[in-house]
Amino acid sequence: MEKPYTHTTWLAKAEHEADFVELWSEWVEWSHRQGLEANAMLLRDVENPRAFVSFGRWEGIDAVRDWRTLSGYKERVARLGALVERFEPRILEVVERR
Repeated sequence: MEKPYTHTTWLAKAEHEADFVELWSEWVEWSHRQGLEANAMLLRDVENPRAFVSFGRWEGIDAVRDWRTLSGYKERVARLGALVERFEPRILEVVERR
């Protein structure tokens, strides 16, 4: 079985796009300091600069679940949540590759 991915769609509040990118980067750096090895990528929609997608590959679903229970995780997500209108996190599995 292939390794899972986390994927989140984000819609930043108007005029807070740069703040969101900065705070997202800090969140990922914090996650790596907690021993997480997952790489993460943040993409911005060219046609809607308030829309972002983040994703990263993980060792396993348990690693994602453990990361989400770390002390400080919810606090950091709440700070990100203050800068966005909405966000939708997901854990995805590869079902086919061509």
